[in-house]
Amino acid sequence: MARSLDGLRFVPVADQAPGQVGRQTLFEYHEEDGRVWAEYAGGDVVRGHLVGTRTGDTVDFRYVQLRSDATTASGHCVSRVTELPDGRLRLEETWTWESQEGSGTSTFEEPTP
Repeated sequence: MARSLDGLRFVPVADQAPGQVGRQTLFEYHEEDGRVWAEYAGGDVVRGHLVGTRTGDTVDFRYVQLRSDATTASGHCVSRVTELPDGRLRLEETWTWESQEGSGTSTFEEPTP
């Protein structure tokens, strides 16, 4: 199992569609006893939260966010935690909106120092 996500920050590797997370979005993760939560903001996202659980290298969570256009959105995501050759962690995600149509994949990494 990869190391704890507690206290780690993650950024998207690429921009998503408008109204979603983008390169300016910063995630701050917390983890305790298999419970995971995070706050995120930046770009089109004014404020976002995620909560879920971790089993091994899999994180399963729900997310909700407030966008800059004053709309809200929510969904479900499953992430695989992997370690990059330089020791930073990567999250490879498969997500589905629950408040609207759509699904996809995203990749997040710890920023380079």
